[in-house]
Amino acid sequence: MDVKKFLIIILFSLFFSCTVWAKEVIVLTVDGVINPPHSEYVIKGIKKAHELKAEALIIQLDTPGGLDTSMRDIVKEILNSNIPVVVYVSPKGARAASAGAFITLSAHVAAMAPGTNIGAAHPVAIGEKMDKTIAEKITNDAVAYIKSIAEQRGRNVEWAEQAVRKSISSTEKEALQKGVIDLIADDLNALIKAIHGKKVKTVLGEKIINTKDAKVNEIKMNFRERLLNFLSNPNIAYILLMIGIYGIIFELSNPGAIFPGVIGAISLILAFYSLQTLPLNYAAAGLILLGIILFILELKFASYGLLTLGGVVCVLLGSLMLFDTANPLFKLSLSVIIPVTAITALFFGFLLRLAYKAHKRKPVTGIEELIGLRGIAKTDIDSHKGMVMVHGELWQAVSDEEIKKDEEVVVEDVKGLTLKVRRIS
Repeated sequence: MDVKKFLIIILFSLFFSCTVWAKEVIVLTVDGVINPPHSEYVIKGIKKAHELKAEALIIQLDTPGGLDTSMRDIVKEILNSNIPVVVYVSPKGARAASAGAFITLSAHVAAMAPGTNIGAAHPVAIGEKMDKTIAEKITNDAVAYIKSIAEQRGRNVEWAEQAVRKSISSTEKEALQKGVIDLIADDLNALIKAIHGKKVKTVLGEKIINTKDAKVNEIKMNFRERLLNFLSNPNIAYILLMIGIYGIIFELSNPGAIFPGVIGAISLILAFYSLQTLPLNYAAAGLILLGIILFILELKFASYGLLTLGGVVCVLLGSLMLFDTANPLFKLSLSVIIPVTAITALFFGFLLRLAYKAHKRKPVTGIEELIGLRGIAKTDIDSHKGMVMVHGELWQAVSDEEIKKDEEVVVEDVKGLTLKVRRIS
């Protein structure tokens, strides 16, 4: 009997120790604009936490805002999670603005690091101009959404509404005092200690978070997610679009070059992926295309720089207007627009100079090459007949002046197989 009790105690101890060591806290990091790659990353992370039966999932958040659809996908996943989700606005100096405020309020536990802020959640139009009625509808929809989130999590509903209607923003201390967040933590370790023992309500009921001696499992974005997040940057989309246009144009101008066409096609496909999440202005895209066409026409027709100037203006204006939105998150940077426009102008200007020099270069083959060459009169030459030796060859020649045999002449024109020459003074 004693042996049985001993074995039971040993087995129970082993089981208990295994369960202790099995405790795990998943940590995700969302840094930047909330976009489809970020929502995919967070949703996959929450599902991974369910698979591992993690004690909690922590999202370290630093965002200026982002797309409404991506934000709603994340919020929906958090609200329906049976694993406690902790949103931690960090590191120091970070923010949870706009879409970030919605995500933070939806968490089972909302925390902030010192020196951070939250709020400014008023919706901004992307890709279209909003009249007063539409703007009011969108604002009311956002207000209803954030109020329902705040009510479900027992947070300050009035503050949540004002964050949308009046774009108010609060520091971490103000947010804690107003009941917007649950706690302030200096770092991740302090946060894990602070949430230990907290009781939260999940879709499966109440749960007490037990993070004592829990293993921290940090899941980073994989290569695919990092690449797609990189491509979602409007500046990257713009550069890829320009490279794609150049590549295709050069391939069409020089069939068989292959390399420009391949690079151009790949760049355009990547640019199209980026542009599907951005508010593209098609008129601006048309201006950029027109500018490129004007550069090409400059190579075909001598306009003494007028077509090039027109191309520069079109590319510059098109670039400034490419993304039709008041949201600064989706504006192109002048530090990208100006160099790209300048490089484009210089490149086509360089090609124009080469074409001009080639046009002015003296022919080195054919009859035209004879113009300007010197020779020796082999007979007397007048306006009707004569013979000259030019370039080691004997040619029939005529002249508007009388030229004596053995005098040196220069070719002025070629008519058929007859050279028009003049005496060299």
